[in-house]
Amino acid sequence: MDDGWKNADGEDQEKTESAACPEPSRRAGAEPASPGAPGTETGGRIVEELEKSREQLLAKELEVKESYDRLLRLAAEFENFKKRAAREKTDAIRYANESLLKDLLPILDNLERALEHAKGGGNGNPLLDGIELVLKSFLEVLEKHGVTRISAVGELFDPGKHDALAQMETSEHRPNTVVEQHSKGYHLPGRLLRPAQVTVAKLPQNQEKRMDAAEVENEDADD
Repeated sequence: MDDGWKNADGEDQEKTESAACPEPSRRAGAEPASPGAPGTETGGRIVEELEKSREQLLAKELEVKESYDRLLRLAAEFENFKKRAAREKTDAIRYANESLLKDLLPILDNLERALEHAKGGGNGNPLLDGIELVLKSFLEVLEKHGVTRISAVGELFDPGKHDALAQMETSEHRPNTVVEQHSKGYHLPGRLLRPAQVTVAKLPQNQEKRMDAAEVENEDADD
C-alpha cells in the first residue's frame, strides 16, 4: 500500500493541496512592475507637477504678501497726508490775516501817539495832523491788500455797489442819481466787501405828475 493516500476521486493528496494553494504571484494575477514600466513614469510626472504647483503657490503667496505690505504703506502715507492737510488748513485759517494785522500795527502806534499828545495839553493842530496821518496810513494799508473805495456821489444808483437808505426830491440832479453818501463802500477784486450807503435823487411830486400827464397826452396823440 502506497504511503500517499488518495481522495475519493483517486487523486493524490499532494496534488490536491498544490492546486488549492497556488503561489502568491500567480494569485495576484500579475508580475512585479519593472522600473521602466508605464505606471512608474506616470507617477513621476504627477510628482513633478505637484512640485511645480507647490513652487507656483509659494511664489503667489510671496507676491500677495508684498502687495499687502505695499497697500499698508500706502494707507499709512495717505493717513499722514490727510493729517498734514488738515493741519495746514487749520493754520491757514488761523493765520490768514497775519499779514494784514502786521500792517495795521503801525497805525495803532500812530493813534496811541496822537492820544498821548492830546492828553499832554497840546493845541488841536498837531492832533488833527496826527489823525490825518493815521487815516492816510490806514488807506494805504487797505490799498496794499487790494481794498479800494467805491465811488458814489454823482453816479447813477447801482444796486450792485450802492445801498439806498433814502430818496430826496430834487430838480437839481438827475433822477436815480446818488446825491449823498452816508458811509463809504469798499470792494476787493471781484468781491464786494461793503456797499456804499447813499441817498438817491428823485423828481419832486409836482414835476413827476406833469411828466406823467405829458406822457399820457403823447400816447393819446399817437393813437
